[in-house]
Amino acid sequence: MSIVYELSLVFLLFQTVHDARQLMTHIDPKLGLPLPEKDYGGNCYVYDANHTDPFHNLKDKMDGFVPTHFIGWWLKTLILRDWWLCTVLSIMFEILEYTLEHQLPNFSECWWDHWIMDVLVCNGLGIYLGLQTLRYLSLKQYHWRGMWNIPTYSGKLRRVAAQFTPYSWTDYEWRPTSSLKRWLAMLGVIAIFLLAELNTFYIKFVLWIPPEHYLCLGRLVMFLFMGAAAMREVFQYLDDPMCKKFGRQSWLIAAIIITEFLITIRFDWDTFSKPIPHTVACVWLLGLLFLLLWTFWKFYIKRDVKNDIPKLNHSK
Repeated sequence: MSIVYELSLVFLLFQTVHDARQLMTHIDPKLGLPLPEKDYGGNCYVYDANHTDPFHNLKDKMDGFVPTHFIGWWLKTLILRDWWLCTVLSIMFEILEYTLEHQLPNFSECWWDHWIMDVLVCNGLGIYLGLQTLRYLSLKQYHWRGMWNIPTYSGKLRRVAAQFTPYSWTDYEWRPTSSLKRWLAMLGVIAIFLLAELNTFYIKFVLWIPPEHYLCLGRLVMFLFMGAAAMREVFQYLDDPMCKKFGRQSWLIAAIIITEFLITIRFDWDTFSKPIPHTVACVWLLGLLFLLLWTFWKFYIKRDVKNDIPKLNHSK
């Protein structure tokens, strides 16, 4: 499925934007039409006294995407299996929405929508449920005796339900700061993951696919399965000294994400090339500079100091 999707993306990449949008109509005749404009930021009052329904802003945000966010982050946590990594990705994506709201209007949200509804409620609860699920799968004992050897009907039903749970479970201990190799690999995972999240919004924007369309949901479900296999391969590469290269699914999902990104650039260069506001650009430059300096200090300066201390003690 991954290969078929990548080949379809490559074919789409060499079409014009008009032809690509018309190709979508062969999947669904309702596609191929410009997306309606919608006010996303607008009035950010939680309680609007000047409206007949004072809580209309809050109710407008409580749509079908709330459970989608929650379930999505629950499943992402099952894939990544690390609280810190999930939290960093959740916060970084909200920062990216702030950064790119001048390009895509649906990134322009109210502050409470960003940090309370998204990060704390939807993403936070999804991550928490994911961690509880991981704990259950890690501690659970599996008894794989035949179903017909179980005497009670309730036991048989539990045995059938257990058939859909993993035979074994591996906890991921990423330890990103334990070595430069793992640190750079985790930065790459974060960058690729965030780019895949951004592609979700940009692809549907340039191809005129409504957010609620089944193609959007189908793509996300496919990425969950691809991502689960890819993350297992990445962890194997970082944690197993006998593993000398990334697995095929890791390379394939990276190629898919990059191809989607190229489609976005090619089909709507005017939107993509809108300059980032000066203040936002300065903040990003400072953040990247701090990240570079911290990496140099952690893996070169601090390491050399620790290595020199035993030599000094030995000389005394």
